[in-house]
Amino acid sequence: MPAGERLPGAPAREERIVVHVDMDCFYASCERRREPALRGAPVVVGMGYEPEQTVGAVATASYEAREYGVESAQAISAALERLPRKADAPDASAAGYYRPVDMAYYESVSESVSEILHGLGDPVREVSIDEAYLDVTDRTAWDVAAGFGRHIKQRIARSVGVPASVGIAPDMSTAKLASDHEKPDGLVVVPPESVQSFLAPLDVADLHGVGPVHARALRERGIETVGGLADADPYVLEAAFGERGREFHRRARGADSRPVEPRGKPKSLSRESSFDGATESFDRVREQAAALSGAVADRASRTNASYRTIGVKVVTPPYDVQTRAESLPGPVDDPALLEAVSQSLLDEFEGAAVRKVGVRVSNLVFSEREQATLAGFSGDETGDGGGHKGGACGDAGRGACGGQTTLDEFT
Repeated sequence: MPAGERLPGAPAREERIVVHVDMDCFYASCERRREPALRGAPVVVGMGYEPEQTVGAVATASYEAREYGVESAQAISAALERLPRKADAPDASAAGYYRPVDMAYYESVSESVSEILHGLGDPVREVSIDEAYLDVTDRTAWDVAAGFGRHIKQRIARSVGVPASVGIAPDMSTAKLASDHEKPDGLVVVPPESVQSFLAPLDVADLHGVGPVHARALRERGIETVGGLADADPYVLEAAFGERGREFHRRARGADSRPVEPRGKPKSLSRESSFDGATESFDRVREQAAALSGAVADRASRTNASYRTIGVKVVTPPYDVQTRAESLPGPVDDPALLEAVSQSLLDEFEGAAVRKVGVRVSNLVFSEREQATLAGFSGDETGDGGGHKGGACGDAGRGACGGQTTLDEFT
């Protein structure tokens, strides 16, 4: 669905339709994306499980691994007691696959998801690497919201290859609860008339913003469910918890008025496009990259952003992510330069099969001042645009992978 397009029959309306997208066991899903043989098996992502290592913790455990008592933030030693490594016990039925955290790779996958979400919602609030809110009030209507949610999930699964749970509701707090309700790979729609009945039976600890300490304090006051919190006296809650008590009460009633707003100015601007299967036609890759360059340049101009770094992203089979970037002597807002540099960075991939291509600008400066142009960069001050493959480089510093590509340029 093109950005800005509404579903058929969706009328203009003032009531909000908020989507919460939560990627399921994201790090583990990324590892399965990279290694399809891991699908359906227990997967633990963390550090400290190698024999010579003594300290480490679980970052993410797949649902299959959780059945053995492995949980996020658990000491890796405890995880290994419950679920031995498949590498150490290849014939054991109760063994799992352990993989080290690879943030560069996870961030590249997150960026692909983000690109889809920004095309489907406006505005979009990215909360973390695996979670975002979308305001889709102008894109859909309640009677077709479930179809819109399925469309989001299918786009992510088809284009990126990772599962997501989606919750749709009139406010952010309820939408988050909805996305958690039928994990993994869930879709729950809570229209305005169903908010109270959906919220009422939930455990008070599940309400967005209520942590373990507040949940315990609420239970001491006889408040066990979200419905009980909604029925409580707001003045009593305020006396006990201050303004947060009032906020808890509002959210328990589905009266979360927070708008979906981006979190500050972006650190980068990018566009990506997947091919229908890997293509060996480099002309297609170049043509698509040129179109993406134009889209990125247009977005930069509309947001009054200039950029000092221009980069490309190329995904080759099965899902090897490679990036190249070139840093300029100063910030520019120059579509011609953006296309020229991105095309030059693609040169080394000629002859490769390509699943996806992306163009990105970073090191952004937001101002109204006059920008430099292509004519100002005729020298050879730019770097050679070295890169890294699949997040293998561990040093995030300048030139860590060769040239001037850094791990955060496609994150």
